[in-house]
Amino acid sequence: MGEDGAVTSASQRPDGTTPVTRLIATDLDGTLLRDDKSVSDRTVAALAAAEEAGIEVFFVTGRPARWMDVVSDHVHGHGLAICANGAAVVDLHAGREFVQVRALPRSAALSVVEALREAAPGTSFAVEMTTGINYEPDYPPFFMDPGANVATAEKLLREDTDGSAAPVLKLLAHHAELAPDEFLELARSAAGAYASITRSSPTALLEISGHGVSKASTLALCCAERGISPDEVVAFGDMPNDVEMLGWAGTSYAMGNAHPDVIAAASGRTTANNEDGVAVVIERIVAERLARRRQQQQGHVQPFRP
Repeated sequence: MGEDGAVTSASQRPDGTTPVTRLIATDLDGTLLRDDKSVSDRTVAALAAAEEAGIEVFFVTGRPARWMDVVSDHVHGHGLAICANGAAVVDLHAGREFVQVRALPRSAALSVVEALREAAPGTSFAVEMTTGINYEPDYPPFFMDPGANVATAEKLLREDTDGSAAPVLKLLAHHAELAPDEFLELARSAAGAYASITRSSPTALLEISGHGVSKASTLALCCAERGISPDEVVAFGDMPNDVEMLGWAGTSYAMGNAHPDVIAAASGRTTANNEDGVAVVIERIVAERLARRRQQQQGHVQPFRP
């Protein structure tokens, strides 16, 4: 790491120019948020400075939309966040309205349930829908969601005959005895043909989305809509559900507290979440951007080429 706690990892285009950062994509838990789930004053200031400098900020998280209050005040301009590991794009300025949903087909979810019941006996499930969470009796209860339905996954996933069932955003699978990475590897082997499987929890809790649905793929869609290329994106993360996003972005940072797979996937490292690692990098990006603008105004350098 450098003196400011972060590795310089800017990339160059084939024509020799350095891309301008147009969008920052950051995970929340273990990344932007401190362990107490707060957003530090330094981070709040860094996010505001990025927006002021013309850099869009997207929160890209495994959290459901209803758990976004912790950062909703810090979404500027566009107001959008990518939730549920890419299964939903949500407008936090419009009461957490779903702008886009990339659902997990119920048939695929049922196939995953069947495969994991056989491969990992003792697995319990929860079903995250656009209407909220529902879970099995043996699943660790969601104290933040007291109104959840409790039933077997098979019953929860049964399609209503009139087709009115709420879209499934992701399936959650928990095991009380397996190690987290062991459970992930086993699940991908047994059920990876039916869905995308990842994890973000320090416990043996897996998050299962529709095939091809990830933070990376939904972020790519949002960037394409804005004419933003991967090399104009800087991404931050700490857990396996961030790996694809960090590999897709032109510049990416693993947090000081990151999982080994995340460190391997990222192009740089920053300090831990409790040390404001995201803010450390954003401050430098903004400072370099402002310095470059001043130099351009003074005629010392050529303007960035798009």
